[in-house]
Amino acid sequence: MPIVNRIAEFQADLSAWRQDLHRHPELLYEVHRTAASVADRLRSFGLDEVTEGVGRTGVVGVIRGRSNVSGRVVGLRADMDALPIRETTGKPYASTVDGLMHACGHDGHTVMLLGAARYLAETRNFDGTAVVIFQPAEEGGAGGKAMVDDGLMDRWGIQQVYGMHNLPGLPIGDFHTRPGPITASTDEFVIEICGHGGHAALPHETIDPIIVGCGLTEALQTIVSRSVDPIESAVVSLTTFHAGQAHNVIAETATLGGTARALKPEVRDLIEKRMVDLVGGIAAAHGATITLDYKRSYPVTCNHAYETGLAAAVATEIVGTERVAADAPPIMGGEDFSYMLEARPGAFVFVGNGDSADLHNSAYDFNDEVIPTGCSFWVRLVERIMPP
Repeated sequence: MPIVNRIAEFQADLSAWRQDLHRHPELLYEVHRTAASVADRLRSFGLDEVTEGVGRTGVVGVIRGRSNVSGRVVGLRADMDALPIRETTGKPYASTVDGLMHACGHDGHTVMLLGAARYLAETRNFDGTAVVIFQPAEEGGAGGKAMVDDGLMDRWGIQQVYGMHNLPGLPIGDFHTRPGPITASTDEFVIEICGHGGHAALPHETIDPIIVGCGLTEALQTIVSRSVDPIESAVVSLTTFHAGQAHNVIAETATLGGTARALKPEVRDLIEKRMVDLVGGIAAAHGATITLDYKRSYPVTCNHAYETGLAAAVATEIVGTERVAADAPPIMGGEDFSYMLEARPGAFVFVGNGDSADLHNSAYDFNDEVIPTGCSFWVRLVERIMPP
């Protein structure tokens, strides 16, 4: 089954909706305009139920098939929020909100699911119930967890759940997925170093927090290179280092920050333990006081084997075997769809965005040519799981 003809017929509408969302980006849970637009469109499609305010500002729509002998309920999820980045695309539909833009393609994700909802509500060519999930706050706000905590899975009886994300650099419409870990856990840490400041001409009378911080920066890199099994994947990146204000003063304090990522829970645990050990050791070696604030964020996004195979088979029906990688390598980015996959079996897939700027880049833009492929994937997935 190639691209669904009916979806191709209203691609112009979908592109217009996507570009409207792109003009009006919203952050985290403050997606009020976006959520209201989504809810209004779902109601105009004739969905059986539309519920707003799930997980604060999420939207859930219900489409019942022609029959419900199977009793199956499948959830399809898209994210809605943007990023605090100033857009540089120069597109006629560029962001009208200074300092905010859809730099990750959530506008495209939202519209692909809206297009699928429109088609499924028209045809209802399946036996069971499709639940479309529009989630806020994927970009660091754990909106997926908020919706799960608000009873998403139980309130709508969802048995399987699926998510999709665009991927720059992958040819338009190609699909990548894999069983097991597909995106990494994403933890954050802040390290406060308290030394003893003084005159820069008398360093022997100080405990220089910059020297301590440099030693700690080097030591933390040994976690991946010397503590983690080389066969495993892990990242420890120091991304901020702040200390001092004057050329002739050795600072009293320094603050470091960064991120740690892993593809397995046990590796995640190891990174945190080794970080605690190293902080203690470096503090003792220099006579400084160091505090570590290690915060766990999104868990590993771990695909379930059966559902991943099914998603890959559906993608193959849409675009052909040569354009689907069913055992693609994982990526070290994070994704809060992980919370939904902890609650129910399912799969997360990537669809190619073509030769575009990278995600989270001011020059990025979702490619509207991807929309019919994504919509067709959602539609066929529902029809494949719940045949009439």
